[in-house]
Amino acid sequence: MEHRLNTDRDENIAIARWRTAQYQERLQQTRDILHSALGSNHEIDWEKLVEEYSQIEPKPESPIYYECRPERPQSTSPELFNYLEYPPEPQRADEKYQSSVDADARESAFIYDYEAWAKNVKQTEAENQKRYDENTAATERRNSEHDQEIAKWQKLNERIEIENRKRREKYEADLAKWDEGRVRQENEVVKLKADYEALNPIAVKYYCKLVLSFSKLPDGLNREFDFDYFAESKILIVDHALPAPDDLVRVKEVKYIKSTDEFVEVLYSDNEFGQIYDDVLYQICLRTLHELFAGDKGNALTAIVFNGWVESVDKATGRDTKGCVLSVQAGRDEFKNINLARVDRKACFRALKGIGSSTLRSLIPIAPILKIDRDDKRFVASHEVAGELDERFNLAAMDWEDFEHLIRELFEKEFCKPGCEVKVTQASRDGGVDSVVFDPDPIHGGKTVIQAKRYTNTVGVGFVRELWGTVLNEGAMKGILVTTADYGPDAYEFAKGKPLVLLDGANLLHLLERHGHKAKIDIKEAKRILAKSES
Repeated sequence: MEHRLNTDRDENIAIARWRTAQYQERLQQTRDILHSALGSNHEIDWEKLVEEYSQIEPKPESPIYYECRPERPQSTSPELFNYLEYPPEPQRADEKYQSSVDADARESAFIYDYEAWAKNVKQTEAENQKRYDENTAATERRNSEHDQEIAKWQKLNERIEIENRKRREKYEADLAKWDEGRVRQENEVVKLKADYEALNPIAVKYYCKLVLSFSKLPDGLNREFDFDYFAESKILIVDHALPAPDDLVRVKEVKYIKSTDEFVEVLYSDNEFGQIYDDVLYQICLRTLHELFAGDKGNALTAIVFNGWVESVDKATGRDTKGCVLSVQAGRDEFKNINLARVDRKACFRALKGIGSSTLRSLIPIAPILKIDRDDKRFVASHEVAGELDERFNLAAMDWEDFEHLIRELFEKEFCKPGCEVKVTQASRDGGVDSVVFDPDPIHGGKTVIQAKRYTNTVGVGFVRELWGTVLNEGAMKGILVTTADYGPDAYEFAKGKPLVLLDGANLLHLLERHGHKAKIDIKEAKRILAKSES
């Protein structure tokens, strides 16, 4: 119930209708889970798989180069100066002097004028020399400035050239790396296709994972699942997470109450909502069977066992609870004769001899028809190692087999929860699986493979590629690589975007200390000890 201060009654009524429509649209999407998948092609297109499900980054874009280079500075000289003209030299034959009666007076006048002329000439020469000197200095100054401008221009062009070269080299390196990743991805797809057609269990499970991953349920409904596959019988087991009742929309209508100026959400009755909830679960079950059979272009599946698990909160105790609430086995030939567009979902489930309580909303757990088998004959008995550690114990120099058991013991504490198991495999030193974690949680759990490398050199990308291949081959959800050394940058780059965890020596010591143990890692000391033991 929501109180409103808005006094515009018509506007509030419109808001209530709009919110009702939003709830109804969300619910309708949920109630149309099965029909929305019937018209789609669920087969994986091998040619498009590299682009659609690639683990590599997008193709790098061509860099933007600096093309607008500045023009070369042009030299400009100062304007040429004008020399001052010299005054005319006085002449004795000048009428000015001839008119003088007295010869001495004429001579004196001439001498006076001549001296004045000479003085004027000297001043003109001095002024012309000054103009010349100033022009010369201005020319030299302008030439110096021009030289400086040319130097700056050249330096700027060099920087532009260097930056363009860096961008070109980075682009070429990124493109080469992308090409390498794409080729690797194409090879992985080719191998996946061949393994899938050869009924390799790991490849079949991975293919089925792709089929369901490309098919999204309506917003708010997560799609989480786990598989097991038997190549001899071509039976696939699917453990699939189902929504809890609280995950679905329960609001039937939103009303605006004029008298109290508030919004009220009208919920479906328990019986109405129960029918909706049960129908959604049956739809998810039938849709998953349909998608897997329809997507199985290699005929790897003759039958599928679907186990639907629900994780919820027990209303009586407030504790988290999870259990399998429905389970059904369907054969390919039997299932393809069903017209899913017209069936009653519950009746169809019952006709397939599915098991579950009469009302799924009661969340009564049932025993699955078939369970995922996690037994592995490679596992051997483990022994305790951590108790022997102290601050003086150098992990990098310990026996490699003891190191693997130490990692098993450490992760057994790290994954400590009911039903979770950590097992160590037979000692082979072949770089395969050293330990396996089994988390029984059907939604968030699964298999995690662990490789332990008691190592004194930097761990390169080869070991990480090996771990990724092991994760795929084992059908695991995650891979963890633990070493006493460090990882190279190429190792971290390859692990980026993949469900891989790289723990170096520092992380290992921190993990040990978190679980009450102390040790040290001294690479130099370990190299001396190991070299001495091998000699």
